[in-house]
Amino acid sequence: MHEMGIANSILDGVAKELRQRPGSRAVKVGVRIGELAGVDPDALSFAFEALTLDTPLAGLVLDVEYRAPRSRCRDCSREFEVRNFELLCPGCGGVNAECISGDEMEFAYLEVEEDEPCAAGRKSSE
Repeated sequence: MHEMGIANSILDGVAKELRQRPGSRAVKVGVRIGELAGVDPDALSFAFEALTLDTPLAGLVLDVEYRAPRSRCRDCSREFEVRNFELLCPGCGGVNAECISGDEMEFAYLEVEEDEPCAAGRKSSE
């Protein structure tokens, strides 16, 4: 199951970002994964949960945006979304297309909460 490795890589990236932001806590991490990347969404979610269970990252939300494949027609240069592996160009009807996206795996964002010092017990300056 390569989803375990993918989940681990996501968590490595989160940890790296958190080291640069002392006193912050990760809340949500977003990734973009192309449909052609061969990633099983359920297996990725399961692996992510398993790796964060009983760790400081427990409760971290994984938001996965799955991206449909896109192609570009080599004849007319039109870009189009590929559905059901149909590579017919909607512009010119040609079948001479190249894949330009749909196999990517990338970080989209990381939401963090900054820890604020507690004001309890302090006297007001009023």
